[in-house]
Formats: sequence, C-alpha cells, structure tokens
Amino acid sequence: MDKLTVTETIIAQETAALKAWLDGNPTPYLDLYSKDFTYFDPAHEWRLDGWDRIKELYESMRGMVKMDKFEIINPVVQQTAAMAVLTYNLHTSSGETVWKENCTEVYRLEENNEWKIIHSHWSLTMPSVK
Repeated sequence: MDKLTVTETIIAQETAALKAWLDGNPTPYLDLYSKDFTYFDPAHEWRLDGWDRIKELYESMRGMVKMDKFEIINPVVQQTAAMAVLTYNLHTSSGETVWKENCTEVYRLEENNEWKIIHSHWSLTMPSVK
C-alpha cells in the first residue's frame, strides 16, 4: 500500500474527527490537538488557550452535538516541512436546518512524526437556515 501524502493524511484525520464530533464524540479531535492548542469559535468572545481548556469545553458538550450529515467542501492543505494549514467550508445539517461554516486548522509536525493541530479557527459563512 502506498504511503499517504501529507494532504491525504490531514484530510483523513480531520474527516474522522469531524465524523465523531458530529455524533457527539469529541475524543478524536482532542487526540489531534497539541498541548499548546489555541481555538477561536463564533460562540465564544475570546480565544481559548491550551488543551485543558478545550477539553473542558468539549467534555461539557459530549453527546450533545448530533448532525445527520456533513460535507467538507473545497479542502486545501498548504504546507512547509513542519507546518500545514487546512482550510475548508463545512456544511452540516440536522433535519431541515443547515449550518455553513469556514474552518482553518493549523497543523504542526510533532517529534513523534504525527501531525497535530496547534490552532483551530471556525467562523460562520452565513446564519443557520431552514
């Protein structure tokens, strides 16, 4: 079997984590985050700093997020030897409600040769619509 490219690896990791998250399980995302992780989200006024802070937030939401389907649109990975930036549009739906968001994930190649997310930034592309 051929070795996955960095782009394929990062998109596969993101897709798997997103699939679990949208079924109420934040663990795969938490596993991808570095200890010095930072996070911007439209639901929070300020940036969250550190893995412990995001873990606390995600654990408070465990089992509460449930989406029927999702689509990652136009994913692009730009990289250097030790950094990669993934950007994409995300459409999720639950019943007739559709959410449209933008996502930017900054990955860093760690010493153990794993790609970890060091920063995540989410924004709404438009309000939720029915």
